[in-house]
Amino acid sequence: MKFKADEIASVIQKEIEDFRGQVETSEVGRVLEVGDGIARVYGLQSAMAGEMVEFENGVRGLVFNLEENSVGVILLGDFKEIKEGDEVKTLGALLSVPVGDALIGRVVDPLGNALDGKGPVVTSETRPVETIAPGIAGRQPVKQPLQTGIKAVDSMTPIGRGQRELIIGDRKTGKTAVALDTILAQKGGDVICVYVASGQRASNVAAVVEALEQNDALDYTIVVSASASDPAPMQYIAPYAGAAIAEHFMYQGKHTLIVYDDLTKQAQAYRELSLLMRRPPGREAYPGDVFYCHSRLLERSVKLSDELGGGSMTALPIIETQEGEVSAYIPTNVISITDGQIYLEPDLFFAGVRPAINVGISVSRVGGNAQTKAMKKVAGSLRLDLAAFRELEAFAQLGTDLDKATQQQLDRGYRMVELLKQPQFQPLHFADQVISIFAGTNGFFDTVPVNNVLEVEQEMIQFLREQKSEVRDGIVESGALDEDALRDALTEFVKTLEGRYEEE
Repeated sequence: MKFKADEIASVIQKEIEDFRGQVETSEVGRVLEVGDGIARVYGLQSAMAGEMVEFENGVRGLVFNLEENSVGVILLGDFKEIKEGDEVKTLGALLSVPVGDALIGRVVDPLGNALDGKGPVVTSETRPVETIAPGIAGRQPVKQPLQTGIKAVDSMTPIGRGQRELIIGDRKTGKTAVALDTILAQKGGDVICVYVASGQRASNVAAVVEALEQNDALDYTIVVSASASDPAPMQYIAPYAGAAIAEHFMYQGKHTLIVYDDLTKQAQAYRELSLLMRRPPGREAYPGDVFYCHSRLLERSVKLSDELGGGSMTALPIIETQEGEVSAYIPTNVISITDGQIYLEPDLFFAGVRPAINVGISVSRVGGNAQTKAMKKVAGSLRLDLAAFRELEAFAQLGTDLDKATQQQLDRGYRMVELLKQPQFQPLHFADQVISIFAGTNGFFDTVPVNNVLEVEQEMIQFLREQKSEVRDGIVESGALDEDALRDALTEFVKTLEGRYEEE
């Protein structure tokens, strides 16, 4: 067997040319103490805040505190396997989360691991969990409506694409229901939804996923879940992970909606971590930077400028109050960051007014800019009318005799309150909302008994869809209202009701 020297030489030369020397350096430290989802590590001299580290057993952590002799690390996984003296190495990277179309329809944890039993999420794209929000030049004013399908919201506290509208109220007043209905209202539209459950009971998250599945809303929704049984670090990073997933679509020029359910629990998880890390406590034992914790998250919601693709991310953060205490620390913080709030009141909820929106305190700081012309026209005086009705109602309880005009105003007020009620999981198209509110404010329900208002409303919407479709289609296509045509159609509908309620 003869060796061909020139062949061997050419092969070696090629190998030398293609050789790329890669020296991987990572600093190694040791665990001093571990417990409660945090670890103190000695020897990571050049670790940076927010940097990822890896423990011997593969669990990853996030550098949270930089101290004189050690580094405080929050653990993103099972900390029970980590022992004192274990090796820890820096990874030289920021915490990232998988993003992309592969996540749509999936339930994942804040690190992108599947929780729905449908196999791993296969995507090559990742995005840092923490990114800086676009500046003033990268934004444009909010003026494109995001329909929630809820009459009381779309008419009086409208939400625009790129807005942050807070949903606030005591526990069990229907906060998640309002957010879910908004997600369902995006069906057949161009909005991708992200639902972030931070610190919620696992059974509640399962109920939400089931509701989305039954209403075919999982086709355009991603659920990020860090339930109450998950470690505090996971609950803390869940909203940021959700924001990163939504941002990926936003920077592609798409429209997204993200629900943070809820930021009270996230703030409590952050407080827990900060106190364990011995950071100085402030008001209500929260750390001093809890405002920044929420502001840097909510500022990421934006309507991007046309140069950046014009995508948008609309946020519906949820805050739970105790006994209606809106002036507590976390509620006031988040109210000051957001562009308005929807306040849900327990008294209204238990009185059967659902959604239990208190019209007086609820506000949208974008207002009519985020409404279609038709809705702006019919809902203009609705808030004032309802406020006047509430005042009259309180006056009428004194038992005084009322003149005919006042009685008439009261009767119409009761019908409007009834008309703004809406069952869960039944979002209404904006054209149907316009028709319904126009009919109510113009007295077309005045002859209908209060108990029958919602039933007659359904018939009226059906009537306009089937027999006067050109009027409804006109509203859908142009977004404007032909009052005369609608008035004529409603007058015709009211004639079909003649004699029905006279015996009563």
